[in-house]
Amino acid sequence: MPPRDAIHNSMRRSVLCALGVIACIVVPSALAGSVPAGATARCRDGTYSFSQHRSGTCSDHGGVAVWLSGGSPTSGGSTPGTPGAAQPPSIGSTVLLGPRMQTVGCRRGQEPDRRCSPGAYYSGLTAAVICSSTFRTATIRDVPESEKFAVEREYGMTARAYGYTIEIDHIVALELGGSNDIANLFPEPGSGQDNYHVKDRLENRAHDAVCAGQLSLRAAQTAMAADWEALYRRLFGVNPTS
Repeated sequence: MPPRDAIHNSMRRSVLCALGVIACIVVPSALAGSVPAGATARCRDGTYSFSQHRSGTCSDHGGVAVWLSGGSPTSGGSTPGTPGAAQPPSIGSTVLLGPRMQTVGCRRGQEPDRRCSPGAYYSGLTAAVICSSTFRTATIRDVPESEKFAVEREYGMTARAYGYTIEIDHIVALELGGSNDIANLFPEPGSGQDNYHVKDRLENRAHDAVCAGQLSLRAAQTAMAADWEALYRRLFGVNPTS
């Protein structure tokens, strides 16, 4: 029988989700005999997430262990042709938001080194596409380990997996039409004042602002690539903080 505190925590999280206090709900796998309906990911601590965007999913639960689609594990979105499944949109071509002037000696920090990582977006991912109720970033995410290692080498790092301490992150988020091109990737710290958890919150807020007509998609993409911390202050009214 599961420990009483595990049951209590599960019930508490479900209530918080129902009240809209948290963005998604999690169900400990030890308490659930099967994958809960509508779950989009299983976290490393055995809980499930119902998040509709990949950014920030399971960030407080050790990261994502397995992405799910329709209650079944998947490595890249829903199966094409499945009724009701999210289908990959036409992404168009990659458009860089600045010249990529060097590929070695890049400086690490909360912001990307824009000489190496100017940011980039897909021409086909318009506001209408990313704001559609059927749009899922899982259908366009494609950053293989080899590309992540290439980013690490450009930034003077040993090419390896860094767990939760470093995330090879999209500068312009996929939910804002960002590209998987190396020009749109940089190593972002997992701790400190301005870390990838903080940027995840900004990406969600910026997506909401674009879809509410409060910010144009191109302005959001340009601002994210130029200085995401400044965009955070603009949208949240406070300095970035974890």
